[in-house]
Amino acid sequence: MKFKRYHILPLFLLIQIVFWQAMAFSPDWIEHYYSQIWYAPISLFWRKFLGKISFSVGDVLYAMVILRLLYWFWSIRKTWKTKRRESLWKLVGFVSVFYFLFHLNWAGNYYRMPLFDRMNIHREYTDTNLLRFTRRLIAKTNEIQLKITHNPNQKVIYPHTQKETFLLNLNGYTHLAEQYSFLKYEAPSIKPSMYSVPLSYMGFAGYLNPFTGEAQVNDLLPMYSFPVTAAHEMAHQIGYASESECNFIGFLASIKNEDEYIQYSGYAFALRYCLHQWEIRNHVLLKQLKKTIHLGVLKNYKESQVFWEQYETFIESGFKIFYDQFLKLNHQDDGLDSYSKFVNLMVNYYQNRNF
Repeated sequence: MKFKRYHILPLFLLIQIVFWQAMAFSPDWIEHYYSQIWYAPISLFWRKFLGKISFSVGDVLYAMVILRLLYWFWSIRKTWKTKRRESLWKLVGFVSVFYFLFHLNWAGNYYRMPLFDRMNIHREYTDTNLLRFTRRLIAKTNEIQLKITHNPNQKVIYPHTQKETFLLNLNGYTHLAEQYSFLKYEAPSIKPSMYSVPLSYMGFAGYLNPFTGEAQVNDLLPMYSFPVTAAHEMAHQIGYASESECNFIGFLASIKNEDEYIQYSGYAFALRYCLHQWEIRNHVLLKQLKKTIHLGVLKNYKESQVFWEQYETFIESGFKIFYDQFLKLNHQDDGLDSYSKFVNLMVNYYQNRNF
């Protein structure tokens, strides 16, 4: 086969894959040189540059790229049989460029030092540890729900707009950074997604655009859960790729916020994950625990359940299978189950701490 110019990028893709697989064995190097020295200033630049634009530039770019690809596939339809090999090389070349920019701008964070190690948190916990923590969460969630509504049977109605929430979330991150400077967040660039309807059918609450550094949140979500979802995406922006770690950081930033509604969002979010663990481990104990939760909190959970049920289709299952494999390919060995791993972080983090 005669070597041609369009063979270069596919060969470069192979080199990149080998390089990043090797980097998986050097988390300390990635933590220092990529995440802190390279990624942190780059992401801050993009947030400052695009944060003042009201719409998601990344969402527009996604649309343009998809349309361009569709046009390309349409344009080669007549020559596919005669130039199939050449077309495949060019398509792999496109994947090579995408892979390069993806890792240059963001994906190297998949290989950084885990928060378990950075914050000296144990990885395992017992049922006794989980039960103690769940009861503490129930007490705290009930307390804030009652403080807001003055009625244990009334669900929390979130009073702030989405735009206000993005700014209010900075308060929680400011307090969090006072304790952990490496979790500092500056220059917000977080926006409602232009694709919230398809996002809902896919079963996702938000995402980070790795090419523009913008975070997008599904603006159809029940508003009581909106703040902690936004805080989760903000954690991605400061360089944390693990879904469990972003859940954990988003939870900490929410409960450290001075706004009680955002605190409630964080506590209710964490409690739901703990209850899910009991659903897996002990149904009898789950029923006992739920009896101690204020009816108003359970009504908020029902609100979320009804929201997601109306978008349940085979599309969600398909995209979740795809994303599960995507996470595993990027060294998130638990796939979608990694979201729940944040219970490990919470339970062990609060072993010797108070809320």
